[in-house]
Amino acid sequence: MHEPHSHGSVLKRRTGWLGALERRKDRGDGTGQGHQVDRPGRKDQVGRPPGRVHRLATPIGILAAVAGAFAYVGSVDPNESGHYPVCPLLKLTGVLCPGCGGLRSAHAFIHGDLGAALEANAIATVGYFLFAAVWGLWLVRAWRGQPLRIGLAPVWWWGVGAVLLIFTVVRNLPFGSALAP
Repeated sequence: MHEPHSHGSVLKRRTGWLGALERRKDRGDGTGQGHQVDRPGRKDQVGRPPGRVHRLATPIGILAAVAGAFAYVGSVDPNESGHYPVCPLLKLTGVLCPGCGGLRSAHAFIHGDLGAALEANAIATVGYFLFAAVWGLWLVRAWRGQPLRIGLAPVWWWGVGAVLLIFTVVRNLPFGSALAP
């Protein structure tokens, strides 16, 4: 006798989050009909690929959020005390973290003073350009209907961590005072 919720020979049973998603999408009548896995970048309910407006919504939404944050930092000067909280690591230990000076860097960057932005936080300033490049790539790929896939090997992530660590140590030493905000 066939149990109504058994997927035995009709569907291969998957475990983990994908299996849970498949079981939730299945109608549950045991036939496997109505089985649909929700995977981004595929097709909508009717079987059409998502339109450009749908594909561009996320990158444009992210840009709007970042632009809003930059607009706020551009209008509220972080060089004046009382507008932003103090870095807790700096307050408790006197050590500059890799993000110290980031708001001043963003403020200078928005006002077109690239030199002051680099002086306040060079890593953050490089990050603005990196964000712009990745966002542009994301927008172009979304326009074309292709997913954004940036696969970095673990060695790259370790390299980024090493650069941030070296930046942090050097900016806190007397000879690295040029990197301090």
